[in-house]
Amino acid sequence: MTPEQVAAASKPLVLELGEAFSRCPGTLRRARLLGISGWAFYITGRAGALGDVRAETVAAALGFIAPDAVADGWDAAARTVPPVEVAAANLAECCRWGAQHLGDVPRVARLVGLLERIVDAAEASGMPLFAAWRAMPVPDRSPGARTAVGLLLLREHFAGAYLLAVRAAGMTPLEAVLAGPEGEAGAAACGWPPPYPPVGPLVRRRLWAEAVTDRLASTAFRALGPGEGAELLDLLTAVRLHLRRPVPAG
Repeated sequence: MTPEQVAAASKPLVLELGEAFSRCPGTLRRARLLGISGWAFYITGRAGALGDVRAETVAAALGFIAPDAVADGWDAAARTVPPVEVAAANLAECCRWGAQHLGDVPRVARLVGLLERIVDAAEASGMPLFAAWRAMPVPDRSPGARTAVGLLLLREHFAGAYLLAVRAAGMTPLEAVLAGPEGEAGAAACGWPPPYPPVGPLVRRRLWAEAVTDRLASTAFRALGPGEGAELLDLLTAVRLHLRRPVPAG
């Protein structure tokens, strides 16, 4: 497999697994402990790695969330706790979840090694959020925690690449969301108010942007040797199956 093929095939797995910790009830409880809403925790937990910046900067870095919705969460959190502390709490929850849910994944140490090589090799130019997260100190060095953090970082790398590709395609972030699988429901969930522009003419541009995303992200996957791309896909698939397994009763 070429690096671009590995990037394209791994992208849906990374996007799913890289945010799985954020849906954990324990992660949501952390927001209450900080005295902020779940939305404020999501926005600031993700963008707080940038430091004490203005909401407009955060909206530009996140891209696909409406600026007013970003400001609502960012400013509300900032009145209670410094953004970098929220980001650190979010990272701690990512580590906790990873240690709890991924520590017993088969060959987890091998997966950690592959993920960290990709993340270390990734080009951060034009991706401030990815760069900021990669610079954050990881509080837990256990294999499960490192796996979760590696997935989080690689997800941010894909997200940054997609934002660059969308703009290169001549689309706005809103147009990209509308042309995506969730359509207007996705736009509403990201805080964009109607009325919305027609979707039809946007679909081909979005598909082009998806291909460019894979091309931009693929440079990081050049860190893998022959056969390691297929191995990575097998390991990521095993993680997804591991997380979906039934929990024994009692």
